[in-house]
Amino acid sequence: MISAWLVVEHNPLGRHCQHEVACWRLEKTGDLGQVPVISIIDDDASVRTATDRLVRSLGYVAHTFASADEFLRSPQLDTTSCIIADVQMPGMSGLELQDFLRAQGRHLPIIFITAFPEESVRARALAAGAVCFLTKPFDGATLIKNLERALTARGGEADR
Repeated sequence: MISAWLVVEHNPLGRHCQHEVACWRLEKTGDLGQVPVISIIDDDASVRTATDRLVRSLGYVAHTFASADEFLRSPQLDTTSCIIADVQMPGMSGLELQDFLRAQGRHLPIIFITAFPEESVRARALAAGAVCFLTKPFDGATLIKNLERALTARGGEADR
């Protein structure tokens, strides 16, 4: 349980209820390695921060990245259970990231978020297997529902 204590103490929110959620999840799984890892990829720092806090408040491990390239160069590529990604970013877009991962045989669930919703882009993302396509600003409850749906479908395990 010392590992669980360290994770809880590194929770940036530091709120009592988040501590209880994190402890419950760690006690339930019995293994720190089974806590789902969520990678948040968005070029907007405020969106990354808000989404990171929401994901961590649910007891998940979260990592943030300012670009798809940064994510692809990270060790989290091999441990990620679900991706939350912006559609339009400098460099590789969210859809290009989705295509790249699928071409590598990595079928990670992806939740897309965008400030510029276009039906053709939405249709393409969903046809390629995206969990959902949310418009910014999005409702936290909607993101939570879709994140839980994505992780339940995958069994909470990362695609390695």
